Amino acid sequence: MSKSKIIRQQIWSKLHGVAKPDTRFHLNFAEVIPDFQGSELATDHLVTMPAYEATEFAFITPDNCLVDLRRRMIAAGKPFVMSTYGIYRGFLLIEPGMVPAGAELYAAWLDGMEHFGRPITLEEIAKRGRFDFMVTGASAVSVDGVRFGKGHGFFDLEWGMFTDLGLVDETTPVVAVVHDCQVVQENLTPSETDILVDYIATPSQLYTVGSRAKRPFGVKWNLLDPSQIENTPPLQELQRIQGLA
Repeated sequence: MSKSKIIRQQIWSKLHGVAKPDTRFHLNFAEVIPDFQGSELATDHLVTMPAYEATEFAFITPDNCLVDLRRRMIAAGKPFVMSTYGIYRGFLLIEPGMVPAGAELYAAWLDGMEHFGRPITLEEIAKRGRFDFMVTGASAVSVDGVRFGKGHGFFDLEWGMFTDLGLVDETTPVVAVVHDCQVVQENLTPSETDILVDYIATPSQLYTVGSRAKRPFGVKWNLLDPSQIENTPPLQELQRIQGLA
């Protein structure tokens, strides 16, 4: 078993004590990054960041632990893009005027995002300009910023698409929101596709990653199964943009 799988298994065993069950996947952490006790406190730390306060266009993953962040961003009128589950239906945009007052919490849930958000293509995202802030959940994250997802590589794939289009780069602030039990207190060696984060927001504190390895660039087409491309519309769109299809 690889070290990343061992770390996930260790963290998942701890998560059972603090995770909130998902309506579809319960506590199947291989299929969902759950919400957890104290996620609102982690969000409290995140929203004090100058990078968050200044953000005008952000990317937020669909993880359950980010519901409160999405709610606050909707209430604050901060536009953001969120991927759909598995990126099967691409990306959704939420911006001011889309969500009526009082519906912010519902809109922040995945079903609400599907109801109030509108689909947005990679080409449309590129026309709006760069993301200036990114937030993701994680299965685990090390103190030196190495993030582990569920094992499916969705955030790595999104990062690859966005770097290919010049929407994010080494300077883009990336925050992981996790429970304190998901923070690995040792330095880890990232794989060629691991996206390293700059900050880690937990219920107890906001960690700043002092130094981190360089992030990867671009979609690693040679590592993708043809069925994944077939089931991921933005990958097909990127191939057309790049003249690969």
